[in-house]
Amino acid sequence: MSRPRRLLILAEGHSADPHYGKTARGVVRYRREQVVAILDSERAGEMQDGVPIVASVDDALCFNPTTALVGVATQGGRFPSAWRELLKSTIAKGLDIENGLHEFISEDPELVQLAARHHVELRDLRKPPPGLNVPTGENLTHQAKVVLTVGSDCAIGKMTVALELDAEARRRGIASEFIPTGQTGIAIAGWGISVDAVVADFIAGAAERLVLEGVARGGELLWVEGQGSLLHPGYSGVTLGLVHGSAPHAFVLCHLVGQAFVDDDERFPMPSLGELVELHERCALLARPAKVSAIALNTRTLDETAARAAILAAEAETGLLADDPVRFGAGRITNIALETLG
Repeated sequence: MSRPRRLLILAEGHSADPHYGKTARGVVRYRREQVVAILDSERAGEMQDGVPIVASVDDALCFNPTTALVGVATQGGRFPSAWRELLKSTIAKGLDIENGLHEFISEDPELVQLAARHHVELRDLRKPPPGLNVPTGENLTHQAKVVLTVGSDCAIGKMTVALELDAEARRRGIASEFIPTGQTGIAIAGWGISVDAVVADFIAGAAERLVLEGVARGGELLWVEGQGSLLHPGYSGVTLGLVHGSAPHAFVLCHLVGQAFVDDDERFPMPSLGELVELHERCALLARPAKVSAIALNTRTLDETAARAAILAAEAETGLLADDPVRFGAGRITNIALETLG
């Protein structure tokens, strides 16, 4: 029998960072009942959303964690060198580890040996399942409606928007499923495939498999967690594979208000919202053309008055409904998505 999931989130140096600490922040927001502490020695003694922050694994033991979740998303998905001792300490204290980085702890001989000695499990959330292949075409034959969140950049809220829309649909009694496609979504939902760790040829096939699993779980309305961005110089490939494999009926376009450059790199100026809408609609699967049904704005850098003004400006520019579903609720975007889907 597996132990109850009482999470110590490992977020050393990044617990306050909305980009590299996004896994920690996402799990705290959407699985708060499972989180007992956050480890970040730079903020020890503080609280984050009601969760105590500790300096070490020893300091966390009084909260009775059973599992340590790697709560950072580092560039390239590698562990910082200083983390090796942290991982070893975590294992030595008898905690299972869930890891969402590209560097697999279950294939590290030293950590595997230590885990066996202390009878703990090492789980790599990004490790692809066996048997992946190209799409079969079943992504076009199921009866569910599929909405994919896409974005103008990485780490701007595509997962969060999908989770908020799923929660709103469930509140209305709709058979809705969130489809996790990345390590944070998997840590929250407890299932999924991290499509950015899949061989490029099989990304679309992995996306199809996820959609079909969502249908098998009873989903009649599927909110697929977006990844990367068609504009991003490093991660556009995973985005296109996800678009074609999930075969959405509609998109929700996510954008961080005020962002002038993709990846904050002046070589990649941010297109207008109208251009972004056109780009995504042109890249939809030929067998299932999809429209952008709404714009989900991330207004975290603005006060409320400026946020509402930005929403009105986006609507005027695109002719589409816009809103910030985290700040102002997911009701309006859910309404328009349901209307678009028919």
